[in-house]
Amino acid sequence: MNIHEYQAKSLLAKFAVPLLKGGVAYTKDEAMDVARKLATPVTVVKAQIHAGGRGKGHFKADPSGKGGVRIAKSIDEVGASAAAMLGHELVTKQTGPAGKAVKRLYIEEGCDIKRELYLSILVDRAVGRISIIASTEGGMDIEAVAHETPEKIVKQSIDPASGFQAFVGRKIAFSLGLSGKQVGKFVALVGGLYRAFTELDCSLIEINPLVVTGAGEVIALDAKMNFDDSALERHHELEALRDLDEEDPSETEAAKYALNYVKLDGQIGCMVNGAGLAMATMDIIKLYGSSPANFLDVGGGATKERVTAAFKIILKDPNVEGILVNIFGGIMRCDVIAEGVVAAAREVNLHVPLVVRLEGTNVELGKKILKESGLKITSAENLADAAQKIVQAVKESN
Repeated sequence: MNIHEYQAKSLLAKFAVPLLKGGVAYTKDEAMDVARKLATPVTVVKAQIHAGGRGKGHFKADPSGKGGVRIAKSIDEVGASAAAMLGHELVTKQTGPAGKAVKRLYIEEGCDIKRELYLSILVDRAVGRISIIASTEGGMDIEAVAHETPEKIVKQSIDPASGFQAFVGRKIAFSLGLSGKQVGKFVALVGGLYRAFTELDCSLIEINPLVVTGAGEVIALDAKMNFDDSALERHHELEALRDLDEEDPSETEAAKYALNYVKLDGQIGCMVNGAGLAMATMDIIKLYGSSPANFLDVGGGATKERVTAAFKIILKDPNVEGILVNIFGGIMRCDVIAEGVVAAAREVNLHVPLVVRLEGTNVELGKKILKESGLKITSAENLADAAQKIVQAVKESN
């Protein structure tokens, strides 16, 4: 689960992470009121969407080409920036060309920035530990830094038995070129981030940029936090921060049925059981000349109702021109899948080609159900055969 910058900063403040003063605004007038209360000569107006690269993005409706992070030197400039952002689509590298509508802003006091650094804490699957990632190249895409100048990235894994220790923080601080009192302030800041990470069951905390001010303060100028969905049962206060407007409606609907669904940009809808098989299915669709419209794992214990719901969710995507169902029945029975597919196809009045490949438990019964349904369903013997058939069927239907 993702949250907005202003929400992340509200959480991090409870862990004594040094931040600038600011407030959230939903209208132009609210933005100007927040700026008046801050009473600083320079104010920053930040669009709040679940996407990075806001400052380098652009608004579709703004010919000036200014992005989602703007400097204002007066209350009137804050109002003008707010009016130019609210209700308009901000396009960044992470939103895609459609962009995301800005519905709220974060109004923050300005800062005398001397240096920009990068800092994040994440679950590092390569070593099976929490790791701290830091770089002198703050304000940039960390992926670009890793590709072009990997030597500028510092990585430090944390021993789960001892947790974060001050000497680890000092080691990172020295590698970033910090000195004097900055080192102690950096260590304290990282300690607060680590406590937040572990106590709130985060999967990522990213501060980009982390800044050193002209006065020598070390401050989190931005904040991004992601949480482990599986741990939200322990954190109902975090669930309340969820902004459904920032999430794909189909993905939200899928979550109600415990379906793992991610919308993609292709033409062929996929319904598969098992994440690995789902990835392989998407790959082979690409191999045979088309693109998957989604990732959808119905899981090993799906019921007829869940399968029907999955089918409906796939068909809600207007880009879907064909559907490939690929099931290997171990725990999941092929006849249950077949019944769900037939029920959904009848209910939604299926109008696109459908190819089904079944293998495993009760496979013959599943094939019989499909054959006797009276519906136009093409059976496939294996994964390659299924991919070829659905790709060809979509081409012929266009």
